[in-house]
Amino acid sequence: MSTRHILLGLLAGGPSHGYDLKRRHDDRFPEARPLAYGQVYTTLQRLVRDGLAEVDGTDSDGGPERTRYRSTEAGTRELAQWAGQIAPPAPFVTNEIFAKVVVSILAGGDPDAYLRAQRAAHMARMRELTAVKTAHGADLATVLSADYALNHLDADLRWMNTTAARLTTLTAEVDSA
Repeated sequence: MSTRHILLGLLAGGPSHGYDLKRRHDDRFPEARPLAYGQVYTTLQRLVRDGLAEVDGTDSDGGPERTRYRSTEAGTRELAQWAGQIAPPAPFVTNEIFAKVVVSILAGGDPDAYLRAQRAAHMARMRELTAVKTAHGADLATVLSADYALNHLDADLRWMNTTAARLTTLTAEVDSA
């Protein structure tokens, strides 16, 4: 996910302070990694440098001075272009789980035990996400985000089951290479 474009998207709603952008990001994308304040302000500085955002003023409201930013016309065009681009499916998916299975075979470990433990961790996370999406008052963005993660975890589980069923053949291939 492009922090640059997400912040431009949040600025599309009108001028905002970095603190508010960070808070809105974390609210809008509850299952994403929260943004660090430093990342927000560094990205805003780059957006200003690149002509995609500009300072819209400052406020103090009795506290420290806060800079307000707004998107420029160039920022609006950049956001529209990015939002319209199709995200191509990756030709190869880097898979840490598969790498650990192969390394376990190479090191004489127990890849089946590793897959069982990984399945248990995935199942626990799926239960957590199901609780999040079915919680009273869960908004649609939270439900959709949880559904996305659940579908990916489910695909991982199906892959782990297939791999576990083929471990004998995989072990022979890895050992002979």
